[in-house]
Amino acid sequence: MSMILSASVIRVRDGLPLSASTDYEQSSGMQECRKYFKMLSRKLSQFPDRCTLKTGRYNINFISSLGVSYMMLCTENYPNVLAFSFLDELQKEFITTYNMMKTNTAVRPYCFIEFDNFIQRTKQRYNNPRSLSTKINLSDMQMEIKLRPPYQISMCELGSANGVTSAFSVDCKGAGKISSAHQRLEPATLSGIVAFILSLLCGALNLIRGFHAIESLLQSDGEDFNYIIAFFLGTAACLYQCYLLVYYTGWRNVKSFLTFGLICLCNMYLYELRNLWQLFFHVTVGAFVTLQIWLRQAQGKAPDYDV
Repeated sequence: MSMILSASVIRVRDGLPLSASTDYEQSSGMQECRKYFKMLSRKLSQFPDRCTLKTGRYNINFISSLGVSYMMLCTENYPNVLAFSFLDELQKEFITTYNMMKTNTAVRPYCFIEFDNFIQRTKQRYNNPRSLSTKINLSDMQMEIKLRPPYQISMCELGSANGVTSAFSVDCKGAGKISSAHQRLEPATLSGIVAFILSLLCGALNLIRGFHAIESLLQSDGEDFNYIIAFFLGTAACLYQCYLLVYYTGWRNVKSFLTFGLICLCNMYLYELRNLWQLFFHVTVGAFVTLQIWLRQAQGKAPDYDV
């Protein structure tokens, strides 16, 4: 029988449980899923805002918005569209009932446990799809899931809980870096935004000069073809710095220093075409962006709350 078994509301930044349904079964399968719930709650900030984890007979689905994640456990054959419609309904009610200031400043686990009443009522409705189908319109959710399907979390990405390595992780050591593409960085600062804009500006200036160099070469004005390469390499380096500033990637700091080195080399080669102020501007912007990349690190590990 397909059904929703339980649901939880969890703060994303540190995994603090804010509310949860209180009807967990005591079967071994459910106890195992509680462990997966606990593991996921500590890594929510590393995943996209809509995900599914398949654990055999059960699925764990969750959505995240405004720093809060809404998680649910259901049987493996429960329809996806109903699962995410259920979570969407929890999200809308929670946002309407509680302001974000309260959720951000909460220090006690389950301090919004009264929200369980709404979770229980909604769960009962969604466990009776015949009566539910006449009350809600699922077409929008079907289209949204079709256009942007939930990210499928693998056991490799989940890692281990309480120091006990998952049975899957032995075969997944090489794949453990998969989740790095979904690692979230710390919130952007004003200086980081300024660095991003300046890097785009330098890339645009290099691109314009590169096209002018191509025109001069076609007009046989004796323009060195290597200058064109240097301008376009400078453009690529500036754009790649923008990418590193926005997204997490492996060896991110090393890549940023190598990219800055390429910017310096390009400007050294273009010494005859630029004055000292132009060279100083490009190199200084490159150094500033590299510093901002180094300062904006991945979000740290969340505390271990008993979800």
